[in-house]
Amino acid sequence: MRQQRARRASLAASLKIGDHRGRCRSPEEEESYIPFAQDSLVRQWNSMQNVADGSQEKSQTPIQRNKYLLNINVGGKLFQIAYKVLAQYPITRLGKLALYTDPVKKLQLCDDYLVQKNEYFFDRDPSIFHYIFHFYRSGVLWVMDEMCPSNFVEEIEYWGIHLKYSQRCCRILLEEKRDELSEYLKIEKELEAELEPLESGTQFDGKFLGRFRKMVWNLIENPYSSVPAKIIAVMSSFFVLISIVGMTLSTVEEMKNKTGKMWMEQMEMICAIFFTSEYLMRLISSSSFKNFLRAAFNAIDLVAILPFYIQILFENLDDGEMQYHEELHKVENVSKLGKVLKLIKLMRIFRILKLARHSTGLRAFSFTMRQCYQQVCCLLLFIAMGVFTFSALIHSVEHDVPGTDFTSIPCAWWWAAVSLSTVGYGDTVPDTILGRMVAFICISFGIILNGMPISILYNKFSDYYAKLKAHEMSQSLQLSRRIQLKQRVLRKFSECWRADPRYYR
Repeated sequence: MRQQRARRASLAASLKIGDHRGRCRSPEEEESYIPFAQDSLVRQWNSMQNVADGSQEKSQTPIQRNKYLLNINVGGKLFQIAYKVLAQYPITRLGKLALYTDPVKKLQLCDDYLVQKNEYFFDRDPSIFHYIFHFYRSGVLWVMDEMCPSNFVEEIEYWGIHLKYSQRCCRILLEEKRDELSEYLKIEKELEAELEPLESGTQFDGKFLGRFRKMVWNLIENPYSSVPAKIIAVMSSFFVLISIVGMTLSTVEEMKNKTGKMWMEQMEMICAIFFTSEYLMRLISSSSFKNFLRAAFNAIDLVAILPFYIQILFENLDDGEMQYHEELHKVENVSKLGKVLKLIKLMRIFRILKLARHSTGLRAFSFTMRQCYQQVCCLLLFIAMGVFTFSALIHSVEHDVPGTDFTSIPCAWWWAAVSLSTVGYGDTVPDTILGRMVAFICISFGIILNGMPISILYNKFSDYYAKLKAHEMSQSLQLSRRIQLKQRVLRKFSECWRADPRYYR
């Protein structure tokens, strides 16, 4: 009975599961707040003793050492734990400290030792040690929600206490918080890599033409390094839009005359020259040719300029037989060469992907797709299952109807895909009542299916976009400050020249 009473007295009587009143405390209350511990066994400690206190201690009799209690100083707070209690956990750090008899081994376990007071000092967090202290007295390791999971795991590993001593509910919550934290840190690291350029300016130090290549690299890859770099980034986006508009207008019937073709060809040539020069500048300023070829944006740049040169190559293959573009146009309609040229011209549509290099929204969208590829693949799997299931159902119900479009299951795939996407073109519709019931179920399933990942994708996209935009605004602000600094310097110089009497001579 005495042991039970002593154990009950060691526990805080006001502690209740789910009680959050003690979480927000003032600094004065924080110093006096000691969870799970007796006030008589924990007392404040200060390594800087006053002179008056030192003189009083000298006059007093020496402190008698208690053979049954171990004095522990953790971050300035003193704890006393019985040797018998610590011996029950010999694998832990304090258990070894209580069992070892060799002073050298004991000093290896602690950070310092005060001989006068027989205290073992540990430079650790005292707030977390309160829960360690409670573990030795009760045998249960409690985990609070407000604790950082990484810090708590680091502390209990230092003290040699396994997480298995905690309750199952606390262990599950701690593991969930650790997984969330690790996932968050992983995404933050990848997002920082997305924000930073592929190469840093320090990689050009000590290399051939390093200063010149670094200047070209800042001009092409870092639009916020200077005003000319920002102008080049704007010009790159402008030429991409001009190229897409030119490709679109080339398909208009009114622009297929000789004058229209000449203007379109000149526009295409100017855009191709700019894209080629931009690609060559990136190639020259790259510190590693291997990494340059692996970069996705560089592959897009290469695809953007290849159609122009491949088209010129194909047009000059048979100069003897085709002297002008009209003759080449006639050959395009009857030969495979024309189909290849049309396919090559269609590759110019990939130039629009060059906007992702300077567009925060497109970069955030691509990063969201990379991070949520599992959810997207799961969605595509559900769509495929729905298409196969409802196409089979609608075929089994409608295949006996005369003049039906659902003659086979593959013929019903288009109807199922359109219905699941809730587009509903209306080109293929069921005629029977059972077929309409199947269509209603298919549309309802499509609504539920399309609504599931929208919130996840939108929340992550908005979060990534906000972070990318904040980084972009910070760099833009730094550039604007540099510009204002130059303006202020020029204004000061002009004022100095005007104040000089020789200025008026």
